[in-house]
Amino acid sequence: MRRVVIVGGGAIGSAIAYFLTRDSDGERFEVVVVERDFSYGQASSALSASSIRQQFSTAINIRMSLYGIDFLRHLGQTLRVGDEVPEIGLVEPGYLYLASQAGADVLRENHAMQKAHAVHVALLTPDELKARFPWISTEGIALASLGLSGEGWYDGYSLLQAFRRKAVSQGVRYVQAQATGLRRDGRSLTGVQLDDGETLDADVVVNAAGAWAAKVAQWAGIDLPVRGRRRSVFSFSCPQALPGCPLVIDTSGIWLRPEGRQFICGFAPPEDRDHDDAPLEVEYEAFDGFIWPALAERVPAFEAIRMTGAWAGYYEMNLFDHNAILGLHPDCDNLYFANGFSGHGLQQCPAAGRGIAELIRFGEYCSLDLSPVSFARILENRPLLEKNVI
Repeated sequence: MRRVVIVGGGAIGSAIAYFLTRDSDGERFEVVVVERDFSYGQASSALSASSIRQQFSTAINIRMSLYGIDFLRHLGQTLRVGDEVPEIGLVEPGYLYLASQAGADVLRENHAMQKAHAVHVALLTPDELKARFPWISTEGIALASLGLSGEGWYDGYSLLQAFRRKAVSQGVRYVQAQATGLRRDGRSLTGVQLDDGETLDADVVVNAAGAWAAKVAQWAGIDLPVRGRRRSVFSFSCPQALPGCPLVIDTSGIWLRPEGRQFICGFAPPEDRDHDDAPLEVEYEAFDGFIWPALAERVPAFEAIRMTGAWAGYYEMNLFDHNAILGLHPDCDNLYFANGFSGHGLQQCPAAGRGIAELIRFGEYCSLDLSPVSFARILENRPLLEKNVI
Protein backbone atom coordinates (compact mmCIF):
# COMPACT_ATOMS: atom_id res chain seq x y z
CA MET A 1 0.00 0.00 0.00
CA ARG A 2 1.51 3.31 -1.08
CA ARG A 3 1.46 6.21 1.34
CA VAL A 4 0.30 9.50 -0.17
CA VAL A 5 0.60 12.81 1.65
CA ILE A 6 -1.35 15.73 0.20
CA VAL A 7 -0.27 19.19 1.35
CA GLY A 8 -3.43 21.31 1.30
CA GLY A 9 -6.94 20.20 2.18
CA GLY A 10 -8.99 22.60 0.08
CA ALA A 11 -11.15 21.59 -2.87
CA ILE A 12 -8.19 20.50 -5.02
CA GLY A 13 -6.47 18.42 -2.36
CA SER A 14 -9.75 16.91 -1.18
CA ALA A 15 -10.80 16.05 -4.74
CA ILE A 16 -7.50 14.23 -5.29
CA ALA A 17 -7.95 12.36 -2.00
CA TYR A 18 -11.48 11.37 -2.99
CA PHE A 19 -10.53 10.05 -6.42
CA LEU A 20 -7.48 8.19 -5.09
CA THR A 21 -9.61 6.24 -2.62
CA ARG A 22 -12.82 5.96 -4.65
CA ASP A 23 -12.25 2.55 -6.25
CA SER A 24 -12.36 -0.54 -4.06
CA ASP A 25 -10.52 -2.69 -6.60
CA GLY A 26 -6.93 -2.32 -7.75
CA GLU A 27 -4.13 -0.69 -5.77
CA ARG A 28 -4.99 0.70 -2.33
CA PHE A 29 -3.55 3.91 -0.92
CA GLU A 30 -3.02 5.25 2.57
CA VAL A 31 -3.87 8.93 2.09
CA VAL A 32 -3.14 11.70 4.60
CA VAL A 33 -4.17 15.30 3.91
CA VAL A 34 -2.26 18.02 5.77
CA GLU A 35 -4.38 21.15 6.29
CA ARG A 36 -3.27 23.91 8.61
CA ASP A 37 -6.73 25.43 9.18
CA PHE A 38 -9.83 23.26 9.41
CA SER A 39 -11.96 26.43 9.44
CA TYR A 40 -10.64 27.29 5.93
CA GLY A 41 -10.69 30.95 6.91
CA GLN A 42 -8.26 32.03 4.18
CA ALA A 43 -8.83 29.17 1.73
CA SER A 44 -9.70 30.11 -1.83
CA SER A 45 -12.29 27.31 -1.82
CA ALA A 46 -14.24 29.16 0.89
CA LEU A 47 -13.69 32.72 -0.39
CA SER A 48 -14.29 32.13 -4.09
CA ALA A 49 -17.28 33.45 -6.03
CA SER A 50 -17.71 29.75 -6.94
CA SER A 51 -18.72 29.88 -10.59
CA ILE A 52 -18.32 27.56 -13.56
CA ARG A 53 -18.17 28.34 -17.27
CA GLN A 54 -17.45 26.69 -20.59
CA GLN A 55 -16.56 29.93 -22.37
CA PHE A 56 -12.81 29.47 -22.58
CA SER A 57 -10.57 29.92 -25.60
CA THR A 58 -8.46 26.76 -25.13
CA ALA A 59 -9.62 23.20 -25.65
CA ILE A 60 -8.15 21.86 -22.40
CA ASN A 61 -9.97 24.40 -20.22
CA ILE A 62 -13.24 23.71 -22.04
CA ARG A 63 -12.85 19.95 -21.57
CA MET A 64 -12.01 20.27 -17.89
CA SER A 65 -15.06 22.44 -17.25
CA LEU A 66 -17.36 20.21 -19.31
CA TYR A 67 -16.40 17.37 -16.99
CA GLY A 68 -16.76 19.73 -14.05
CA ILE A 69 -20.37 20.69 -14.78
CA ASP A 70 -21.34 17.07 -15.32
CA PHE A 71 -19.77 16.16 -11.98
CA LEU A 72 -21.50 19.02 -10.16
CA ARG A 73 -24.90 18.09 -11.61
CA HIS A 74 -24.61 14.57 -10.17
CA LEU A 75 -22.73 15.47 -7.02
CA GLY A 76 -25.61 14.64 -4.67
CA GLN A 77 -25.33 10.94 -5.43
CA THR A 78 -21.62 10.79 -6.28
CA LEU A 79 -20.49 12.31 -2.97
CA ARG A 80 -23.32 10.98 -0.84
CA VAL A 81 -22.26 9.55 2.51
CA GLY A 82 -24.96 7.25 3.88
CA ASP A 83 -28.16 9.27 4.19
CA GLU A 84 -26.25 12.56 3.97
CA VAL A 85 -26.76 13.99 0.47
CA PRO A 86 -24.64 17.09 -0.22
CA GLU A 87 -26.29 20.13 -1.75
CA ILE A 88 -24.27 22.92 -3.34
CA GLY A 89 -27.10 25.04 -4.76
CA LEU A 90 -25.96 24.80 -8.37
CA VAL A 91 -27.81 27.14 -10.76
CA GLU A 92 -27.06 27.63 -14.46
CA PRO A 93 -28.11 31.11 -15.65
CA GLY A 94 -25.02 31.33 -17.89
CA TYR A 95 -22.12 33.70 -18.42
CA LEU A 96 -22.55 36.81 -20.55
CA TYR A 97 -19.40 38.23 -22.12
CA LEU A 98 -19.68 41.75 -23.51
CA ALA A 99 -17.26 42.94 -26.19
CA SER A 100 -16.52 46.33 -27.70
CA GLN A 101 -15.65 46.62 -31.36
CA ALA A 102 -12.00 46.02 -30.47
CA GLY A 103 -12.83 42.71 -28.79
CA ALA A 104 -15.50 41.39 -31.16
CA ASP A 105 -13.12 39.33 -33.32
CA VAL A 106 -11.69 37.57 -30.26
CA LEU A 107 -15.21 36.74 -29.11
CA ARG A 108 -15.97 35.22 -32.53
CA GLU A 109 -12.75 33.16 -32.45
CA ASN A 110 -13.58 31.92 -28.96
CA HIS A 111 -17.10 31.09 -30.10
CA ALA A 112 -15.76 28.91 -32.92
CA MET A 113 -13.56 26.98 -30.47
CA GLN A 114 -16.45 26.55 -28.04
CA LYS A 115 -18.87 25.33 -30.70
CA ALA A 116 -16.27 22.82 -31.90
CA HIS A 117 -16.46 21.29 -28.42
CA ALA A 118 -20.27 21.26 -28.31
CA VAL A 119 -20.55 24.15 -25.85
CA HIS A 120 -24.09 25.52 -25.77
CA VAL A 121 -23.34 29.19 -26.46
CA ALA A 122 -24.81 31.95 -28.63
CA LEU A 123 -23.46 35.18 -30.08
CA LEU A 124 -25.81 38.14 -29.71
CA THR A 125 -25.93 41.42 -31.58
CA PRO A 126 -26.63 44.56 -29.51
CA ASP A 127 -30.31 44.43 -30.54
CA GLU A 128 -30.57 40.74 -29.60
CA LEU A 129 -28.83 41.47 -26.31
CA LYS A 130 -31.28 44.26 -25.50
CA ALA A 131 -34.28 42.10 -26.42
CA ARG A 132 -33.12 39.34 -24.08
CA PHE A 133 -32.00 41.61 -21.22
CA PRO A 134 -33.94 44.91 -21.39
CA TRP A 135 -32.27 46.17 -18.21
CA ILE A 136 -28.80 46.32 -19.81
CA SER A 137 -27.28 49.26 -21.68
CA THR A 138 -25.71 48.29 -24.99
CA GLU A 139 -23.68 51.50 -25.22
CA GLY A 140 -20.23 50.60 -26.59
CA ILE A 141 -21.18 46.94 -27.14
CA ALA A 142 -20.50 45.40 -30.55
CA LEU A 143 -21.11 41.74 -29.70
CA ALA A 144 -22.02 39.52 -26.75
CA SER A 145 -21.60 35.83 -25.99
CA LEU A 146 -24.11 34.04 -23.78
CA GLY A 147 -23.75 30.54 -22.34
CA LEU A 148 -27.11 28.80 -22.69
CA SER A 149 -26.34 25.87 -20.38
CA GLY A 150 -23.50 24.44 -18.32
CA GLU A 151 -22.56 27.80 -16.79
CA GLY A 152 -23.52 29.28 -13.46
CA TRP A 153 -22.57 29.25 -9.79
CA TYR A 154 -22.85 27.29 -6.55
CA ASP A 155 -21.63 27.14 -2.95
CA GLY A 156 -17.89 26.48 -3.12
CA TYR A 157 -17.50 25.84 0.60
CA SER A 158 -20.21 23.16 0.43
CA LEU A 159 -18.39 21.57 -2.52
CA LEU A 160 -15.15 21.46 -0.52
CA GLN A 161 -16.89 19.92 2.47
CA ALA A 162 -18.65 17.34 0.30
CA PHE A 163 -15.33 16.18 -1.15
CA ARG A 164 -13.77 16.13 2.30
CA ARG A 165 -16.58 14.16 3.96
CA LYS A 166 -16.61 11.61 1.16
CA ALA A 167 -12.83 11.24 1.26
CA VAL A 168 -12.92 10.68 5.04
CA SER A 169 -15.65 8.06 4.60
CA GLN A 170 -13.31 6.26 2.20
CA GLY A 171 -10.49 6.15 4.74
CA VAL A 172 -8.60 9.41 4.11
CA ARG A 173 -7.08 10.95 7.24
CA TYR A 174 -6.96 14.74 7.67
CA VAL A 175 -4.25 16.17 9.92
CA GLN A 176 -4.53 19.74 11.21
CA ALA A 177 -0.94 20.93 11.05
CA GLN A 178 1.39 23.27 9.22
CA ALA A 179 3.73 21.58 6.73
CA THR A 180 7.22 23.03 7.22
CA GLY A 181 9.44 21.03 4.87
CA LEU A 182 10.02 17.99 2.71
CA ARG A 183 12.44 15.15 3.40
CA ARG A 184 14.31 14.20 0.23
CA ASP A 185 16.55 11.31 -0.79
CA GLY A 186 18.09 11.82 -4.23
CA ARG A 187 15.33 12.19 -6.82
CA SER A 188 12.55 11.19 -4.45
CA LEU A 189 10.76 12.59 -1.45
CA THR A 190 10.40 10.36 1.58
CA GLY A 191 8.30 12.48 3.92
CA VAL A 192 6.57 15.72 4.85
CA GLN A 193 7.73 17.58 7.96
CA LEU A 194 5.16 19.21 10.25
CA ASP A 195 5.36 22.11 12.68
CA ASP A 196 4.91 19.82 15.68
CA GLY A 197 8.14 18.02 14.84
CA GLU A 198 6.47 14.96 13.30
CA THR A 199 7.43 13.71 9.85
CA LEU A 200 4.81 11.88 7.79
CA ASP A 201 6.44 9.11 5.77
CA ALA A 202 5.42 9.26 2.12
CA ASP A 203 5.87 7.33 -1.09
CA VAL A 204 4.03 10.09 -2.96
CA VAL A 205 3.63 13.79 -2.11
CA VAL A 206 1.06 16.10 -3.71
CA ASN A 207 1.41 19.88 -3.65
CA ALA A 208 -2.15 21.22 -3.41
CA ALA A 209 -1.25 24.20 -1.24
CA GLY A 210 -3.14 26.82 -3.25
CA ALA A 211 -1.78 30.35 -2.97
CA TRP A 212 1.07 29.04 -0.79
CA ALA A 213 2.19 26.33 -3.25
CA ALA A 214 5.44 28.05 -4.27
CA LYS A 215 6.85 27.62 -0.76
CA VAL A 216 6.13 23.87 -0.84
CA ALA A 217 7.84 23.61 -4.22
CA GLN A 218 10.89 25.49 -2.88
CA TRP A 219 11.35 22.84 -0.20
CA ALA A 220 12.05 20.42 -3.08
CA GLY A 221 14.32 22.92 -4.87
CA ILE A 222 11.72 23.62 -7.58
CA ASP A 223 10.67 27.07 -8.78
CA LEU A 224 6.88 27.23 -9.11
CA PRO A 225 5.59 30.48 -10.71
CA VAL A 226 2.48 30.66 -8.51
CA ARG A 227 1.65 33.56 -6.21
CA GLY A 228 -1.35 34.65 -4.20
CA ARG A 229 -3.12 37.54 -5.91
CA ARG A 230 -5.77 39.31 -3.85
CA ARG A 231 -9.26 39.71 -5.27
CA SER A 232 -11.97 41.76 -3.55
CA VAL A 233 -15.62 40.79 -3.87
CA PHE A 234 -18.43 43.22 -3.03
CA SER A 235 -22.08 42.49 -2.33
CA PHE A 236 -24.76 45.09 -3.00
CA SER A 237 -28.50 45.49 -3.10
CA CYS A 238 -30.61 47.01 -5.86
CA PRO A 239 -34.28 47.99 -5.55
CA GLN A 240 -35.01 46.85 -9.10
CA ALA A 241 -34.99 43.19 -10.15
CA LEU A 242 -32.99 42.11 -13.21
CA PRO A 243 -34.94 39.18 -14.71
CA GLY A 244 -32.78 36.32 -15.97
CA CYS A 245 -29.52 38.00 -14.96
CA PRO A 246 -26.49 35.79 -15.78
CA LEU A 247 -22.92 36.34 -14.66
CA VAL A 248 -21.93 39.40 -16.68
CA ILE A 249 -18.36 40.23 -17.70
CA ASP A 250 -18.32 43.87 -18.73
CA THR A 251 -15.92 45.53 -21.17
CA SER A 252 -14.53 47.43 -18.14
CA GLY A 253 -13.28 44.13 -16.70
CA ILE A 254 -15.83 44.12 -13.90
CA TRP A 255 -17.93 40.98 -13.37
CA LEU A 256 -21.25 40.80 -11.56
CA ARG A 257 -23.91 38.22 -10.80
CA PRO A 258 -26.99 37.71 -8.60
CA GLU A 259 -26.52 36.25 -5.15
CA GLY A 260 -29.92 35.48 -3.68
CA ARG A 261 -31.84 38.76 -3.68
CA GLN A 262 -28.66 40.77 -3.92
CA PHE A 263 -25.65 40.87 -6.25
CA ILE A 264 -21.92 40.37 -5.98
CA CYS A 265 -19.19 41.81 -8.18
CA GLY A 266 -15.44 42.03 -8.52
CA PHE A 267 -12.56 43.02 -10.77
CA ALA A 268 -8.88 42.42 -11.44
CA PRO A 269 -6.75 45.39 -10.34
CA PRO A 270 -4.23 46.92 -12.77
CA GLU A 271 -0.99 44.97 -13.05
CA ASP A 272 1.02 47.64 -11.23
CA ARG A 273 -1.30 47.31 -8.22
CA ASP A 274 -1.72 43.53 -8.35
CA HIS A 275 0.98 42.60 -5.86
CA ASP A 276 2.07 39.13 -4.80
CA ASP A 277 0.68 37.82 -1.51
CA ALA A 278 -0.95 41.11 -0.52
CA PRO A 279 -2.82 41.07 2.82
CA LEU A 280 -6.41 39.89 2.53
CA GLU A 281 -7.82 43.36 3.05
CA VAL A 282 -10.75 44.57 0.94
CA GLU A 283 -9.99 47.34 -1.55
CA TYR A 284 -13.01 49.42 -0.52
CA GLU A 285 -11.82 52.51 -2.39
CA ALA A 286 -12.22 50.65 -5.69
CA PHE A 287 -15.97 50.30 -5.22
CA ASP A 288 -16.87 53.99 -5.13
CA GLY A 289 -14.09 55.15 -7.44
CA PHE A 290 -14.34 52.56 -10.22
CA ILE A 291 -16.84 49.76 -9.77
CA TRP A 292 -20.02 51.66 -8.97
CA PRO A 293 -19.71 54.15 -11.87
CA ALA A 294 -18.98 51.34 -14.34
CA LEU A 295 -21.86 49.22 -13.04
CA ALA A 296 -24.31 52.11 -13.32
CA GLU A 297 -23.15 52.83 -16.86
CA ARG A 298 -23.85 49.23 -17.90
CA VAL A 299 -27.03 48.72 -15.85
CA PRO A 300 -28.90 52.01 -15.25
CA ALA A 301 -30.81 50.46 -12.33
CA PHE A 302 -27.50 50.18 -10.49
CA GLU A 303 -27.46 53.95 -9.95
CA ALA A 304 -29.46 53.14 -6.81
CA ILE A 305 -27.35 50.30 -5.40
CA ARG A 306 -26.07 50.06 -1.84
CA MET A 307 -22.99 48.08 -0.87
CA THR A 308 -23.92 45.53 1.81
CA GLY A 309 -20.66 43.70 2.41
CA ALA A 310 -17.27 42.67 1.05
CA TRP A 311 -14.50 40.14 1.45
CA ALA A 312 -11.11 39.33 -0.07
CA GLY A 313 -9.54 36.05 -1.14
CA TYR A 314 -6.60 34.82 -3.17
CA TYR A 315 -6.35 33.68 -6.74
CA GLU A 316 -3.49 31.17 -6.83
CA MET A 317 -2.16 32.90 -9.90
CA ASN A 318 0.15 31.12 -12.33
CA LEU A 319 2.24 34.08 -13.44
CA PHE A 320 3.49 32.18 -16.50
CA ASP A 321 0.19 31.82 -18.38
CA HIS A 322 -2.74 31.89 -15.91
CA ASN A 323 -3.51 28.18 -16.33
CA ALA A 324 -3.24 25.16 -14.05
CA ILE A 325 0.05 23.31 -13.53
CA LEU A 326 -0.57 19.58 -13.14
CA GLY A 327 1.65 16.54 -12.80
CA LEU A 328 5.29 15.79 -12.10
CA HIS A 329 8.37 17.98 -12.42
CA PRO A 330 11.33 16.20 -14.09
CA ASP A 331 13.59 16.97 -11.09
CA CYS A 332 11.53 14.90 -8.65
CA ASP A 333 10.04 11.47 -9.29
CA ASN A 334 7.21 11.49 -6.75
CA LEU A 335 6.13 15.11 -6.15
CA TYR A 336 2.89 15.86 -7.99
CA PHE A 337 1.69 19.39 -8.59
CA ALA A 338 -1.91 20.62 -8.70
CA ASN A 339 -1.49 24.37 -8.61
CA GLY A 340 -1.85 27.70 -10.37
CA PHE A 341 -5.51 27.50 -11.37
CA SER A 342 -5.72 31.30 -11.48
CA GLY A 343 -9.37 31.54 -10.48
CA HIS A 344 -10.53 28.29 -12.14
CA GLY A 345 -9.73 25.90 -9.30
CA LEU A 346 -13.22 25.14 -8.00
CA GLN A 347 -14.69 24.49 -11.43
CA GLN A 348 -11.69 22.41 -12.49
CA CYS A 349 -11.18 20.48 -9.24
CA PRO A 350 -13.19 17.42 -10.37
CA ALA A 351 -11.12 17.04 -13.55
CA ALA A 352 -7.83 17.88 -11.81
CA GLY A 353 -8.58 15.55 -8.90
CA ARG A 354 -9.40 12.65 -11.18
CA GLY A 355 -6.39 13.36 -13.40
CA ILE A 356 -3.80 13.52 -10.61
CA ALA A 357 -5.28 10.38 -9.08
CA GLU A 358 -4.88 8.57 -12.41
CA LEU A 359 -1.28 9.77 -12.76
CA ILE A 360 -0.43 8.44 -9.29
CA ARG A 361 -2.31 5.19 -9.80
CA PHE A 362 -1.44 4.34 -13.42
CA GLY A 363 1.39 6.68 -14.41
CA GLU A 364 -0.74 8.26 -17.13
CA TYR A 365 -4.03 10.03 -17.79
CA CYS A 366 -6.80 7.58 -18.59
CA SER A 367 -9.99 9.66 -18.74
CA LEU A 368 -8.94 13.11 -19.97
CA ASP A 369 -5.48 14.02 -21.23
CA LEU A 370 -4.33 16.91 -19.05
CA SER A 371 -0.78 16.98 -20.45
CA PRO A 372 -1.34 20.42 -22.08
CA VAL A 373 -1.14 21.89 -18.57
CA SER A 374 1.94 19.93 -17.49
CA PHE A 375 5.15 21.48 -16.13
CA ALA A 376 6.80 20.83 -19.50
CA ARG A 377 5.28 23.91 -21.13
CA ILE A 378 6.83 26.13 -18.46
CA LEU A 379 10.27 24.57 -18.69
CA GLU A 380 10.13 24.80 -22.51
CA ASN A 381 8.70 28.36 -22.45
CA ARG A 382 5.51 27.38 -24.29
CA PRO A 383 2.73 29.38 -22.62
CA LEU A 384 -0.81 28.13 -23.04
CA LEU A 385 -2.58 31.36 -23.87
CA GLU A 386 -6.10 31.60 -22.51
CA LYS A 387 -7.83 34.70 -23.87
CA ASN A 388 -10.86 34.54 -21.56
CA VAL A 389 -9.22 35.40 -18.25
CA ILE A 390 -11.38 37.03 -15.58
